[in-house]
Amino acid sequence: MTTGTVVIGYDGSPQSRMAAAWALDQAALTGAPAELLYAYEWPDWMAAASMVPSLPIFPTAEIRRQAGRVLADAVAAARRSHPGVPVTGTTVDTGADLSLIDRSAGAGLIVLGAHGHSAVPNLLGSTTVAVSAHAHCPVVVVRGTAQAHRPVVAGIDETADPHAVLGFAFDTALVRRAPLHVIRAWPPAIGMPSGTALTRGAVPAGIRRPFDELVAGWREKYPEVPITAQAVARHPAAALTDAGTAAQLLVVGSHGRGRLRGLLLGSVGQHLLRHAACPVAVAHEPET
Repeated sequence: MTTGTVVIGYDGSPQSRMAAAWALDQAALTGAPAELLYAYEWPDWMAAASMVPSLPIFPTAEIRRQAGRVLADAVAAARRSHPGVPVTGTTVDTGADLSLIDRSAGAGLIVLGAHGHSAVPNLLGSTTVAVSAHAHCPVVVVRGTAQAHRPVVAGIDETADPHAVLGFAFDTALVRRAPLHVIRAWPPAIGMPSGTALTRGAVPAGIRRPFDELVAGWREKYPEVPITAQAVARHPAAALTDAGTAAQLLVVGSHGRGRLRGLLLGSVGQHLLRHAACPVAVAHEPET
């Protein structure tokens, strides 16, 4: 597993504190350094307000000092709770999404809270969506609970690179000493006669054979990781959401390759980032 820096989007909110706790555990397990990144995020209306005579709306010295204190306290707490992890803190004036995407080019992992810049339950913040879709490294969005005794669950399909998903999932299961459960879900067939295997929820052996062969190859690479595989005729979002209730981490892929890289997160990924009962990792295909 890569030991590149674990970059944590931090703003002092409860969600970002949860993200920091998960990220620091991961850094301790992998031997990676951690960086807490605090980005000034100004409401959209401030740009319009700045066009009329008014008091200055840019970060004042006092606001910067307050942000610095929040970050310094977080770094100090991280060093106390995880003394073996080298922890630094950084503040930036650019937006959180652009800063984190930029940092991801040289990072091993980006970790975010589930509701950055959105106080509405089940409404993803723009930072979460943008970074999950456009990052150059895996992104973990921490939500729900992550109980260490539960398995890591990986969901693969034909639209995202399965090797990126399985590589991150196996590496994570290995360092966390967790079993891995791999799910390949085929959406229910529409217009097929009732009574066929797919309409009953079963996947015929001929259809699932490439999936079984893929899993077998990865099983040989990671003999230390206990693995189970499940092929189901069910909508992937529903299958993975249910699996997440008994998982410590869900791993899915991003959509798009080459010029399409980062343009789409995918309906399954977006559904999980809103509704999963555990943290969700979005694995990105390595750039070439």
